[in-house]
Amino acid sequence: MQSFRAGRSAVVPQVDLTSGVVAYADTGGAGRPVLVLLGGLFVGGSMWRHVVAEWGGEFRCVVPQLPLGAHRTPMRSGADLSGRGIARLVGEFLERLDLRDVTLVGSDWGGAQLVVAEKVDGRVARLVLLPQEALDNYPPGLSGRSVCRAARTPGGLTLTLQQMRFRALRRSPLAFGRMSKRGVPDQVLDAWLDPALRRSEIRRDVARYLRSTVTGDYLRAAAALAIPEDQPAACAAAIRRFVRETPDARAPRP
Repeated sequence: MQSFRAGRSAVVPQVDLTSGVVAYADTGGAGRPVLVLLGGLFVGGSMWRHVVAEWGGEFRCVVPQLPLGAHRTPMRSGADLSGRGIARLVGEFLERLDLRDVTLVGSDWGGAQLVVAEKVDGRVARLVLLPQEALDNYPPGLSGRSVCRAARTPGGLTLTLQQMRFRALRRSPLAFGRMSKRGVPDQVLDAWLDPALRRSEIRRDVARYLRSTVTGDYLRAAAALAIPEDQPAACAAAIRRFVRETPDARAPRP
């Protein structure tokens, strides 16, 4: 995976889990509160570089590269790469690194909720859900539905990814156009997309996730949620619905 710095490769630690080898970045710091930061489809760990730059002195920041397309080592052929399966992978990751009293932060991929549902030995103390898949919002939006259809069509995912070589297409609503407020630098996107563009085994992992995850997989979980004022109305409405329908969830006031 990439280091926390944009566009820079680094030697990073790895852990061999049941599903396969997972790379991760870790700021270290014994005794500091632990943040575990989870990203989404075709998103590398450098997504969190600004967060780590601001909070890395106060918190131990750990970023596993989930098998969602930006990972560089394919998972084992029999690995369960459904949403729940990857949630169990995260739980095993927390156990292997012996991370406790974790604040689990999820963005885009909705599996942070499922990690809590898997009851990972009480290791997660707090759950922060940024805009992501939740409730019946899967596949999420036009881009999510498009990539899911591509994964179910022979050669569809390969064709979709090849289009991402064109930087203008990356910024369309069908790709990363609505995923970032300020836009993602091209060199960062290049690094995120490179594994899936180059290796059929990585595309296989992504297809297994997209084909096996279904609406209804995102179970209820306790969370503290903040609603940014500049979020689209539909996103804010979904967050408020999550708070209404989820036991122990709350939306803190600004």
